[in-house]
Amino acid sequence: MDLHLSQDPEADALLSDNPFALVVGMVLDQQVPLEWAFASPLELQRRLGKSLDAKRIAQMDPEALAAAFSSRPALHRYPGSMAARVQELATLVVERYGGRTEAIWEGATSGEDLFRRVKELPGFGEQKARIFVALLGKQLDVRPEGWDTVSTPFSERGSFRSVADITDVESLNEVRAFKQALKAANKAKASADTEKPAKKTGKATKTTNTSAPQRRRPATAGTR
Repeated sequence: MDLHLSQDPEADALLSDNPFALVVGMVLDQQVPLEWAFASPLELQRRLGKSLDAKRIAQMDPEALAAAFSSRPALHRYPGSMAARVQELATLVVERYGGRTEAIWEGATSGEDLFRRVKELPGFGEQKARIFVALLGKQLDVRPEGWDTVSTPFSERGSFRSVADITDVESLNEVRAFKQALKAANKAKASADTEKPAKKTGKATKTTNTSAPQRRRPATAGTR
């Protein structure tokens, strides 16, 4: 199935044909517009002048890769750190999967195994791993038993929660609207929480009545 994540036909063609490019796009999908993130693998390939390949990236001089990321326009808001992360990703793919990115999901024996494999990739936290498993299942027919359980709620049919649901411009706008509504709801909740009055402990506070008359001490006999 052809992917439509960047909304640029050539960039999306690369994502569809090159599993490593797809995973790189997922890594870059952080703190930048998702179209930017998923168009960047194609631009990186252009700047390197060679096909985007895990072995090639793993063997590159780190400074040269960082320079490719940093050249204007930069491939990410944080080009240096993302270049290092992509190279770390490439190294893992080479060392653990023989340079074949697709082996990450082709060799998965269950949904749990697939989720574990994806979560081990640099730049993939728990939520991003769930989203990517949902993307694999919904759009690339990678569906080992239990894939939909481990990727909940992003595996829900008819939802517009993440990149797993983007198939055209309309669905992209639906996902963006969902994220904006979720962000607004979280902001409103945080604001409401800060405005809540402090809870009373119910403990009585001991006070001193300074207006009460003082008892006089009894007179003492003087000394002769």
